[in-house]
Amino acid sequence: MKKTVLGLVFITVLITTSLFAQSRQTPATQLFRETGRIIKIAEAGELSDSINVWGDIGSTGRYLIPRGTTLLELMTFGSGPRAFNDSQTRLDWSKIRVEVYVNEFDPLENKFNVTEFTYRFEEPLPIEMERFQLKNNQTVIIRVKRKPSFRDYVGFIAPIISAITSTLIVYDRLKRL
Repeated sequence: MKKTVLGLVFITVLITTSLFAQSRQTPATQLFRETGRIIKIAEAGELSDSINVWGDIGSTGRYLIPRGTTLLELMTFGSGPRAFNDSQTRLDWSKIRVEVYVNEFDPLENKFNVTEFTYRFEEPLPIEMERFQLKNNQTVIIRVKRKPSFRDYVGFIAPIISAITSTLIVYDRLKRL
């Protein structure tokens, strides 16, 4: 009898603890710590800047870089622009355009100032990118774009034509009934 009661109490405590644990939510600050990604390039004790890198680059995240790092060096740290790698896209790098945006918040004007660089892979890199020195708390966004091919247009138009044709066939069949 005592073993049965103790067993029931133990099971009740386990269920209550489990339900309580499931109802708890992780605080937002804890979530940030668990998912944060910081890439440390600067050596310990070296003056460094913190830069956000987003978009189509090999390694996105928050970079701790040495002061005076240029935009091209940062892109090299991030493994360069990322290519499209899926089974439907065969990439011709000569048709690729890379857009780089450097965002910096201006507290006096209460807005972001954006510096933009655009280049194609078959062209020389803009000299301004080599000379552009990054500053603390800037955000660098990299977008890789390609011109749509004939296959892209067909892949977009074919489902529309198929849906219209199917609708007309169904309408014609219903009309005959």
